[in-house]
Amino acid sequence: MHHIADLIFEPGLFGSSAVRTAAVVGAVVAMVSGPIGVFTVVRGQSFAGHALSDVATTGGSGAFLVGVSPLLGYVALGVVAAGAMDLIGIERARGRDVATGIVLGAGLGLSALFLYFDTTLHSTTGATMTILFGSMFAIAGSTVPMVVTFSAIAVGIVVLLYRPLLLSSVSMEVAAARGVPVRLVGLLYLLGLSMAVALSAVTIGAILSTGLLIGPAATALRVTKRPGLAMLGAGLIGVAAVWLGIVLAYDSFYWPPRGHGWPVSFFVVTLIFLFYLLGRLPGRRTLAAGPGVA
Repeated sequence: MHHIADLIFEPGLFGSSAVRTAAVVGAVVAMVSGPIGVFTVVRGQSFAGHALSDVATTGGSGAFLVGVSPLLGYVALGVVAAGAMDLIGIERARGRDVATGIVLGAGLGLSALFLYFDTTLHSTTGATMTILFGSMFAIAGSTVPMVVTFSAIAVGIVVLLYRPLLLSSVSMEVAAARGVPVRLVGLLYLLGLSMAVALSAVTIGAILSTGLLIGPAATALRVTKRPGLAMLGAGLIGVAAVWLGIVLAYDSFYWPPRGHGWPVSFFVVTLIFLFYLLGRLPGRRTLAAGPGVA
């Protein structure tokens, strides 16, 4: 067993503080992205998650420009974008697409400007790569408390609004008829979504953050009709992808040519894609709209 472990884990893996921090942050973020991601898929708002991830690029690049934690920038701009989507109007599917498209366009424009300033004023491309594609081994220990705080807020939103959020996700008309404040529930969900995207951006980068948000959730929804189990399953799938990605990325530093490791984000999104393909094997079930999910 000892020799088998030596073949899988390179020396120093478990003794590295950077690896431990990445594993803790990655696990927390994956367990948050699971529940939020399930509702995102059921509500048909994956496009909104993608838009918020691009807006996160704006927040991260702007935060780097003024010298504060990128996580704060991700969250701040995400919350603003969520409010803008709600203000423009998301009651109908067409309204959601219009609102998302407008916010996405504005976010991409500002992202380009801020990334340009980051590169020219600071004379470095490292910040651009970190913001876009993440750098889990470079996460500072001081970031962990902020990650836990925002994670607790996002999960708290799901827990407090679980039943009305689930009902409005399946049918807004039925939810409204039963007295659910659909607009308020939708806004709070978007706030939770923006935080989940921000947390994912810290781990695997703003551009790839929807992979951790949508992939595990879509996979879990292929294998169970019960939303609670789907949320738990999505979280566990995300944790597995993140931890395996960390191991592979660490080991890749020892692959030829030595000293040129592959990014963690590449392994994470690749593993999520493979898990999704496995979830689509014949005989798997999907979560369908109907009384069984309420």
